[in-house]
Amino acid sequence: MLTGDSCEDRPRPRMTPLVMVVSCRPVRLLGSFLQQGTQQASKFQLHTGTPCAAKDYYEFLILGGGSGGITMGSRIKRKVGAGKVAIVEPSEKHFYQPMWTLVGAGAKKLSSSSRSMARVIPSGVEWIKSRVRELDPDKNRILIDEGKEIAYKYLIIALGIKLEFEKIKGLPEGFRYPKIGSNYSIVTVEKTWKALQGFKEGNAIFTFPNTPIKCAGAPQKIMYLAEAYFRKTGKRDNANIIFNTSLGAIFGVKKYADALEEIIKARNINVNYRQNLIEVLPEKHEAVFEDLDNPGKTNVISYEMLHVTPPMGPPDVVKESPVADAAGWVDVNKETLQHQKYPNVFGIGDCTNLPTSRTAAAVAAQSGILDHTISLVMKNKKPVKKYNGYTSCPLITNYNRVILAEFDYNAQPLETFPFDQSKERLSMYLMKADVMPILYWNAMLKGFWNGPARLRSLLHLGRH
Repeated sequence: MLTGDSCEDRPRPRMTPLVMVVSCRPVRLLGSFLQQGTQQASKFQLHTGTPCAAKDYYEFLILGGGSGGITMGSRIKRKVGAGKVAIVEPSEKHFYQPMWTLVGAGAKKLSSSSRSMARVIPSGVEWIKSRVRELDPDKNRILIDEGKEIAYKYLIIALGIKLEFEKIKGLPEGFRYPKIGSNYSIVTVEKTWKALQGFKEGNAIFTFPNTPIKCAGAPQKIMYLAEAYFRKTGKRDNANIIFNTSLGAIFGVKKYADALEEIIKARNINVNYRQNLIEVLPEKHEAVFEDLDNPGKTNVISYEMLHVTPPMGPPDVVKESPVADAAGWVDVNKETLQHQKYPNVFGIGDCTNLPTSRTAAAVAAQSGILDHTISLVMKNKKPVKKYNGYTSCPLITNYNRVILAEFDYNAQPLETFPFDQSKERLSMYLMKADVMPILYWNAMLKGFWNGPARLRSLLHLGRH
C-alpha cells in the first residue's frame, strides 16, 4: 500500500492474483524452505531482554547488530551455548534496509522495516549497548564507551559501512530543504517520497558516488520507480529523468546491464557516465557534478527533484585499527572470511574487503561459509568451505516488476531459478517486496538461511 495524502497520487498496478504466481514450482519450493525455516525458528524463544553490563571476557565477541552481527550471533550461540557470546551494538532499533527503496517510492511504510534491537538479539546472547572505540587484536581485546576493556577468544567484525554525506558540499544540512532525499538513511528516506509527490516539472536527478557503496543497484531502482510514478500521475511528459553515475556502465554484470539498457532506452531516461556529485545548492535547486574523465571540469544542473546516494567508507574504528587493509576495510580471506593476519578474527558484510557487492543476500551466503570456517578453526583445522562471492540484487524496475540479478566474484550470473532472470517479472517483485522480508526476519536473522545455493541445486537438477 502506498503512503500519501492523496489516493489519486498512488500508483495502482494491475496485479496478477497471488495464487497464480505461487503456483509455479520454483516459488512453491522457496515457500517450503521458508516454512521449514520459520518452523525451526519458532522453537527458540523470542529475546526481549535489556542491555547487559558487559563482562570482562567472552568466548565470542561480535561487533555490530546489523544483518551480519545478528545472524552470526544466532549461529554462534547454538555452537557454544548461552552466556558465551555478546553483541556490541549501541542502536535501539534494527532495520531491514533493502525495504527502503520501496519506502522512498511510497510502496511500503517505514515502520515495516524496523524491529527493536532487543527483539532481534538472539536469546542467550548478551547485548552490550555501547560503541566500539578501539580494536586491539594483538591483545585480543576491544575498548568500548567509558574506557571499558573487553577481552575475547574469537572476534567477529560486522560493523557495516559508514555513510559520508558530508563529503558532498552542502550536505547533510541541505536535506532541510524540499525536493531532495536519499533512500540510504532512516532520516532522509521519507523525504524521497515527499520529493516524488511534490514533483511538477523539470529535472529529476539520481546519483551514484565515486566510492564503494552498499546495494549498488539501489541508486537506479528509485529512478525506475520515479519514472513509473510520474507516468501514473500524468507528470512524465514534463519530467527529464537523469542518472548521473561515477561508473562507466549501468551495471557490473553484462547480462543484466544489457537488459537495463533496453529499459533505459524504452523509457527515455538520460544516463551520464563518469559524473560524480560534489556539491548541492539547495536554495537554488542546483547540483554540481565533476567530470571524472576531465579533471577540474564541472557541470551544474538544476533540479526539481534530487535523490542522493552518499559516498561511503569503512567505519572509523576499523579504518584506524590493525585489522584494516590499506583502504580501511577489514582484511579477510575472500574464500573463508578469516582475517589475513589474526586467525581468531573474522569479518562479514559491508565492512570487509570482500570483492563482491554489499547486500543482505551476500551476508546470508557469507554467514553459512563463516559458520563452517569458525567450526573448523575452533578444532584447529583448516577451513575448507569456500565463498564464491555470491550476491543478489533485485533490480526493481516498476511497482510490480523486478529483474533478479544474482552473480559471483567473477561477475558471472549465478541464478537460482530455471528461467531467464534478466527479464522483468511480477513473481520476482512479489519475492522482493513480500517474501524476502519474511525470510529475513524469521530465517536469516535466526541463522537458518545460507542463501539459495541448496534451492538452486534442486531447481536446476529438476530441469534434467
